[in-house]
Amino acid sequence: MPQQNQDKCAPAKVSRRGALTAVAASFLSVQLPAGLAAADDEVARLAKRAAEKNAAFMRGDIHHWLGLAHIASDFTLMQPFGGPASHGFNGSPERLAELARMFRNGETSLEVAQTYASDTLIVLVMIERQTAEIGGLPGQDWSLRVTEVYRKDLDEWRLVHRHADPLVHRITLQQAAILARGGREGE
Repeated sequence: MPQQNQDKCAPAKVSRRGALTAVAASFLSVQLPAGLAAADDEVARLAKRAAEKNAAFMRGDIHHWLGLAHIASDFTLMQPFGGPASHGFNGSPERLAELARMFRNGETSLEVAQTYASDTLIVLVMIERQTAEIGGLPGQDWSLRVTEVYRKDLDEWRLVHRHADPLVHRITLQQAAILARGGREGE
């Protein structure tokens, strides 16, 4: 799925309910009316950068990804494979080489489902549509539901949080229960 739908990276309009949720979650969040081009431009630039960095990551082009990621020192990650949140980012040459080997032949597109913005925070709620060879497995759909939170540090938007999960396709209550138990059947 090549990155062909550039208009899908445009910021989505924020509903009143969504704006109220954002206010509750991150003080002073504001709705992004269509007339505020500056705020829209910031969100659109971050969404475009998110699409580019995801495409680089899924191809295993980790150095290009790292140049786009702009990760904050207090970054948290909730990985699509589960487990506890990780804190910080290990950018050692060994870790970057490991990531580069793990991801191959990725094709991606990005759907922005919702955005929230304030002067210091931008939240992107997205679906990363992608196919790739990961960890030596044959190519398959690896689409993810993703939330990324960016904080403005001086003049730079830095990624402070990423949550990704593979639940793009609906699952049954029973399947969700199995996942909640750590993948163990019949407990």
